[in-house]
Amino acid sequence: MIKFGTGGWRAIIGDDFTKENIQKVAQAVSIYMKEKGIDSDGIVLGYDRRFLSDKAARWFSEVLSANGIKIFFINKVAPTPLVMFTVKKLNTKFGATITASHNPADYNGIKLFIEEGRDAPQEVTSEIETIANGLPSDSVKHLKFEKAIENGLIEIIDPFDDYIDAILSMIDIEAIKKRKLKILLDPMYGVSRTSLQTILITARCDVDTIHERHDTLFGGRLPSPTTSTLYRLKHLVVEKGYDLGIGTDGDADRVGIIDEKGNFIHPNDILVLLYYYFLKYKGWKGPAVRNLATTHLLDRIASSFGEKCYEVPVGFKYISAKMEETGAIIGGESSGGLTIKGHIKGKDGIFAATLLVELICKTGRRISEILDEIHRMYGLLYMVENDFCFEPEEKAKIWEILFDKKLLPEFPFEISDVSYIDGVKVYFKNGGWVLARFSGTEPLLRIYSEMEDKDQAEEVCRIFAEFLNLK
Repeated sequence: MIKFGTGGWRAIIGDDFTKENIQKVAQAVSIYMKEKGIDSDGIVLGYDRRFLSDKAARWFSEVLSANGIKIFFINKVAPTPLVMFTVKKLNTKFGATITASHNPADYNGIKLFIEEGRDAPQEVTSEIETIANGLPSDSVKHLKFEKAIENGLIEIIDPFDDYIDAILSMIDIEAIKKRKLKILLDPMYGVSRTSLQTILITARCDVDTIHERHDTLFGGRLPSPTTSTLYRLKHLVVEKGYDLGIGTDGDADRVGIIDEKGNFIHPNDILVLLYYYFLKYKGWKGPAVRNLATTHLLDRIASSFGEKCYEVPVGFKYISAKMEETGAIIGGESSGGLTIKGHIKGKDGIFAATLLVELICKTGRRISEILDEIHRMYGLLYMVENDFCFEPEEKAKIWEILFDKKLLPEFPFEISDVSYIDGVKVYFKNGGWVLARFSGTEPLLRIYSEMEDKDQAEEVCRIFAEFLNLK
């Protein structure tokens, strides 16, 4: 079965991610676009460096073109944010990219976008999912890729320069030029290298790169920028004296940062740094948006500047929608994705990294120094996250406990509120919280907690896991 989650449809290659299912999704997209009357502007299509991504993009295009829908086909591997940017620039009502983002190497998938490059909301993906799963194989139309190009139904495009120029126009490039930073990139065998190198070299940074070759196994690592997967980047930043290390996930919508001391800067801290920088150093005004699994330190910063931080469910589509509704200047999540007002309506690891470079150059201070200042002013919060695998029959039991019966364990802290907007989030009167929710992209239950004491955060996670019989 084809099942869309918070990050699109992702499936194991050869199991559910097959040519037949890829073409069914394409046929379902064609039917949906025609039914909604949004097919005349065409669709932007991109793909990343995963196994089968290039071929899957062609299979996808052959079905769309056979249904009379024009495809603006990006001419080479592309970061997901570049695809979203191109949807916005060309003013199409739909876009797609072949990627499984940060998932393991045996996964691939398809992300869908709507007008202005937004992540397709659940009501759109649910309808496409239903159509796709109800299609008999012989109902899928095909037109050879080369024939579709001849007929003008596929147009090969190169939006790279426009995307780079848009980012350069939004940063203080002269401030960066003056510092001449030494930066090490780790694209994690993904698609960010060319974009980041071009931006940073244009700003006169000294740039080196590791893990840039094409490797569909991602060097045996999960292509997600975390403290464990960026261990070589951490080591080299210190050994070679770099000012900054930048890592991006497989499709470059997430970022991981290593500071000059070799410390991994958690995505929560990246959000906090940038929001504080915008408010204090750039003089911007406006609220922030975070998902419910992201640090409440943002709320403290917002409050101190007379602003508000809004909480939404997991899924960047909720963040971008709330940003538009409230006029927020930044939105992001603890998994490493963020965007700012005026850029694309989705997360962009390339742009986020560039903003951090600007922060260092504009303030003349190290990341560690600014973080220390923030923690002195607003306190230090510790977040713990634990992932638990489960069998299909176990999910039903967990669901019954959490959502049908709404049962909770006995916590050693007084509860102020409980939210069910996405999983179960328990707010404590001491300002801490714990959250249990099913992953939208993998068969996992995730339990998060944030407290002023790390031992307390670990304790409430353990209590919740034991209550659900998770190991």
